[in-house]
Amino acid sequence: MNQTMHEQPATKAPVHPDYSPGLEGVIAGESAICQVDEGEAGLRYRGYAIGDLAERCSFEEVAYLLLFGRLPTGAELAEFSQSLQRHRSLPHQVRRFMDSLRPGMHQMDVLRTGISLLGLSDPEAQDGSREANLRKSVRLLAQIPELIAGSYQVMAGRKPMEPDREGSFAENLLNLVAGRRQDDLGAAMAQALNVSLILYAEHEFNASTFAARVTASTLTDLHGAVTAAVATLKGPLHGGANEAVAAMLIEIGRPEHVAFWLRETLAHKRRVMGFGHRVLRQGDARSAIIQRHAERLSDLCGDRHWYQIAATLDRLMLEQKGLRPNLDFYTAVAYLLMGIPSELSTPLFVCSRITGWCAHVIEQQDHNRLIRPRALYTGPAPKAYDPLEQRT
Repeated sequence: MNQTMHEQPATKAPVHPDYSPGLEGVIAGESAICQVDEGEAGLRYRGYAIGDLAERCSFEEVAYLLLFGRLPTGAELAEFSQSLQRHRSLPHQVRRFMDSLRPGMHQMDVLRTGISLLGLSDPEAQDGSREANLRKSVRLLAQIPELIAGSYQVMAGRKPMEPDREGSFAENLLNLVAGRRQDDLGAAMAQALNVSLILYAEHEFNASTFAARVTASTLTDLHGAVTAAVATLKGPLHGGANEAVAAMLIEIGRPEHVAFWLRETLAHKRRVMGFGHRVLRQGDARSAIIQRHAERLSDLCGDRHWYQIAATLDRLMLEQKGLRPNLDFYTAVAYLLMGIPSELSTPLFVCSRITGWCAHVIEQQDHNRLIRPRALYTGPAPKAYDPLEQRT
């Protein structure tokens, strides 16, 4: 379109001292749930160092801590665990939805839709009180494993397994997605999965958590806010990293191929998955924790193939790029050894992060203020309206 006499040239947007692209470094709210600790701890959940929680707690204890603000007593943990076991089965409406699934559907799309249906089916769907949201959080946490595993089995043309009525959260999840071995190796796999769930449970104002809080700030329902978080996690810049790491390890194939593969990858400026972090610039303390479990599983399985590829790549990336692995890197090794399908890597992230999301939704609404930032305008300068007949 030709410029008319009424139109002024666009002006460059003024530099604004408060503007930070991607909100990097911006403090966008207060939270008592998680602290990114630049010291040795790396991460703290309600004051507790992530290493202590991962090595000493069950995932159920950590879920209770995040949701209720403190570690449970023995009686509280028993009641909480029983509640999770009691609510593992899915409502009839959600099972009918799963029966309608077809091969090729994206697992995260299915999960997002399934959580919306769980919101429709929840007996306290319209109750937004703190107490009701806590009860809904427990039910949602309990139901997610069967929703993930069942939908995957249906799309693969198999009958979904029934959830375990007695096992721990990690044992039930492992059985649903990979089948659980009843031996020492099976116990080690369940322990490694338990640790990974703890490590993924919460991470301050990451993209999906912030999306949940923005949604919750409108005072919408808990399931709606969690659905927004799942949709955010689907994006390849946020979720899916451990799945991408697994694909990368499979592509490399053998430990002796790592150096050549890395040289070619860096030469073509392709990204090496599982390294670096937007916030944890000095390294991810969670990575060392899951690395120990990945190495132990490798030894117990008598298969150090994947671990050797990963460890070699880890060493070369530090030497050549100064980058350290994040949580996703050795988690991919552990999941490969457990036999967890790669398509379920990001949904398993949801199994864990549900706790953090729900805790943030509840915290946001406890002290709510609508999250409504401003934009730095970069459009055209003010101009007069052109009547239709004068436009060329």
